[in-house]
Amino acid sequence: MADHIEALKALEKKKDFFVGIDSDGCAFDTMEIKHKECFIPNIINHWDLQAVSRFARDAAEFVNLYSQWRGINRFPALTMAFDLLCEHPEAVERGYEAPQVDSLREWIETETRLGNPALEAKVAETADPVLTKALTWSKAVNETVGQVVRNVPPFPHVRDSLEKLFDVADIMVVSATPNEALEREWDEHDIARFTRLICGQEMGNKKEHLQYGAGGKYDAGKVLMIGDAPGDMKAAKANDMLFFPVIPGQESQSWQRFVEEAADKFLAGKYAGDYETSLIDEFLGYLPSIPPWKA
Repeated sequence: MADHIEALKALEKKKDFFVGIDSDGCAFDTMEIKHKECFIPNIINHWDLQAVSRFARDAAEFVNLYSQWRGINRFPALTMAFDLLCEHPEAVERGYEAPQVDSLREWIETETRLGNPALEAKVAETADPVLTKALTWSKAVNETVGQVVRNVPPFPHVRDSLEKLFDVADIMVVSATPNEALEREWDEHDIARFTRLICGQEMGNKKEHLQYGAGGKYDAGKVLMIGDAPGDMKAAKANDMLFFPVIPGQESQSWQRFVEEAADKFLAGKYAGDYETSLIDEFLGYLPSIPPWKA
């Protein structure tokens, strides 16, 4: 059994409820700055997309910020942006051809811990040039994030929500962000102390975080995932857990709704059913599957 799964399984239930919380774009207003100032400039630079940089930005922003794929891991998001560019008429007119990254696609399909440590091990094993380039890009992203992203506080009402939950719920960060960045950001704003465990990409995917961190440990209806992306919802539903959506562009209002209304319904056993469904329907209406240049 993988070490990360054993670590999640070892997390003991201490309180009656469990709440998983995504970080980037959910607890922290870091999605826009990370992607627009850190991820995308490095995509353009490391994958030689200067000739179609404007359209590469469109594709990467759509995947990572403004679509149903918002919040997915950086590596599948990268290949998806490459593929979307093939469908961007102006990029094609300028001669764009997607980078040949078959080995990266294969690694994405077979690896569950899609982070730099697993990729470093694969590069050491294979010396594959595409994987080596992907690792160089990913490390450059992390370096840029470390240089650029600072002094970004949690969204309003996040701290209030954590304080409200702390006495009754085991709280775990459930994220696809590297652990180093998560720990730094949660510590910087003194909210790591509310959590039992901070789980990033090195600890597996979000479905695994919830499955092994909470699965089978709590009564039905007492486990909730809070997230800002459909992937967060899918991870929750794959584990028969409730989901509270933080709506992109309305994050402060969403957290206010949570602390003033949804949290009480959850703790009272009145969250599941029509109330949860109405929140999810509203949330999904904000995230299209078709990019603007095809709509």
